[in-house]
Amino acid sequence: MSTLQTLDRGLAVLGLVAAAPGGLAVPAIAEALGVHKAIAYRLVATLQAHGMVWRGEDGRVMLGAAVLGLAARFQPHFRAEAAALLADLTRATGCTSCIALAEGEDCVVVLVQEAEEGPLRFSYRIGLRQPLTRGAAAGLALLAGRAETPGEAPEVRQTRIDGYALTHGQLHPGASGLAVPVLTPDMPRLGPEPCVAVISLAPIDVPRVSRAAWDCAARLRSLLAPGGGRG
Repeated sequence: MSTLQTLDRGLAVLGLVAAAPGGLAVPAIAEALGVHKAIAYRLVATLQAHGMVWRGEDGRVMLGAAVLGLAARFQPHFRAEAAALLADLTRATGCTSCIALAEGEDCVVVLVQEAEEGPLRFSYRIGLRQPLTRGAAAGLALLAGRAETPGEAPEVRQTRIDGYALTHGQLHPGASGLAVPVLTPDMPRLGPEPCVAVISLAPIDVPRVSRAAWDCAARLRSLLAPGGGRG
């Protein structure tokens, strides 16, 4: 399948800017894309005209308000009710929890609920992106929620057997993660492909936390069904 080069570059600019909390200078965007600065300036100007980015007084490019509008329209009932379920999971486990989605070959964090109590608190950033194959719990859970593929990692097969992935220090030294896929291998992929993950700097009580994560995943699964929702 062919792609539109200009659109591809514009979307790449949004990805670069989203990954730079302090904004990004246009020459840095040009260098990252491998294009002339004039092209980068035109891409930024086009995105700015649509409110997708804006430029500060120092010339650095940041995400615009239009991006928030798009985000608010993404599965609104799913996001609102999923946030409530995530809060329940964090209260039940005392750990920071998140929902991540599979986007192509990446795992992207879309919702986070940080633990409010305990001596060790873990902070997780919405928008964090990592390869599914990196070996972290969320990526393993998403892969295990799919049908088995030839040559897949043993950790993925074990996650499918156990019903959850448990990892230590894959993304952050000293942190443990436990993740559960929301979809099962026999379910069609007609929308978001999420998983539930719990992250902690303290040892995880696997039986208790996995049960809570399974319950949260089951409730999220019902939200993705036609007509799903609490109300």
